[in-house]
Amino acid sequence: MNQKEHTIARVLPGSIAEELELEAGDVLLSVGGQRVQDIFDYRYLTNEEYLEICVRKADGEEWELEIEKEFEEDLGIEFENGLMDDYRSCRNKCVFCFIDQLPKGMRDTLYFKDDDSRLSFLQGNYVTLTNMSGEDVDRIIRYRLEPVNISFQTTNPGLRCRMLNNRFAGEALEKAKRLFKAGITMNGQIVLCKGLNDGEELERTIRDLAGFLPYLQSVSVVPVGLTCHREGLYPLEPFTREDAIRVLDQIHGWQERLYRQHGTHFIHAGDEWYLLAGHRIPGEETYDGYLQLENGVGMVRLLKEELSKALAQRPGDGRKREVSIATGKLAAPILEEELKGMKEKYPGVRIRIYPIENRFFGESITVAGLLTGQDLKSALCGKILGEELLLTEHMFKRGEDVFLDDMTLEELSRALQVPVTIVKSDGKALLEAVLGERGQSERGEMI
Repeated sequence: MNQKEHTIARVLPGSIAEELELEAGDVLLSVGGQRVQDIFDYRYLTNEEYLEICVRKADGEEWELEIEKEFEEDLGIEFENGLMDDYRSCRNKCVFCFIDQLPKGMRDTLYFKDDDSRLSFLQGNYVTLTNMSGEDVDRIIRYRLEPVNISFQTTNPGLRCRMLNNRFAGEALEKAKRLFKAGITMNGQIVLCKGLNDGEELERTIRDLAGFLPYLQSVSVVPVGLTCHREGLYPLEPFTREDAIRVLDQIHGWQERLYRQHGTHFIHAGDEWYLLAGHRIPGEETYDGYLQLENGVGMVRLLKEELSKALAQRPGDGRKREVSIATGKLAAPILEEELKGMKEKYPGVRIRIYPIENRFFGESITVAGLLTGQDLKSALCGKILGEELLLTEHMFKRGEDVFLDDMTLEELSRALQVPVTIVKSDGKALLEAVLGERGQSERGEMI
């Protein structure tokens, strides 16, 4: 039995837990006489209309509590560890692993490789299945922990073993078959590596994964990210414009075929492919409801749609304002183009967009989310920044004002001598930030 203790961090006001006089610092020992392994055990066991829990108070006294409630009604408890268990680290040594390409001296948490199926459900992380036991698959099926996000890379068992440097990586695909047979919803990802899983191998993988429809809802194809810190690692090459065009032709062919057969486009190209190829971003209908947004699939299209809608709802005015936006080299031309529409309605608002070269990770890394404070400081010192500098929230450690290199927002603001604002980046929030309005948005991801 798992002996890990589950300490209560917070009791929600007006909740059942508050009525029972539970407090922060109390320890949950069992539910229905069973030890709780993690948050999924806890949620499953506390769903019932009648249950018994055992709690140890701060003075060591143990309380046995009987509870009658509505089915699936929450007790109102938050735990110190949201997962209620240790995170599982990755056993693979993938040839494309981004963490292996990080420079030394960064904060310890950035070097932790997770491959935990529970985080797939809780946070949308992608897992390789190699770290998942048969019991884990059983629990996913029993608790209906879906969708499960899976990093497939390839359906060629031998090639998968090579790419993940794990002799069990090919066998792990059988777990996806079990999830499919149980009707568990999944999403997939293919990190494409030049000369390994592209070309005919990509063709095979898409064909095989299409056999998992409809429970495998979508699959994204994203280019491998290569930093300048690859000494001693597998020799991977960056994709060229011609490569990107071939990949897009391949994906578009499958999209047309699968849409005719199943009414879904299923296989999706990351936005980077279109920008690298110099192709027009597809229409909104191509993205099947943006199922792969967190993987960089459809972000540009969604931003275009949201910004256009937000602008259409405004009459415009003569306000005067001057701001700057710093972003990755990939997205800068897109933002430049999309924000042109503001000039007609807000001719007094001037926006400078600065594409930032990533020197910390290398110039081949062009996305905004991997820019560091020192690169921003170096590139923007002495530049005209206006009244305010706007940055995407994805440059920062989640929930904090800290960049990947541990520079703080305040330190950057002092160095540049200008206020710096973190922007949630749906189109409406971006427009409000540019115009100097402090609106809030539920979803944020500015490219």
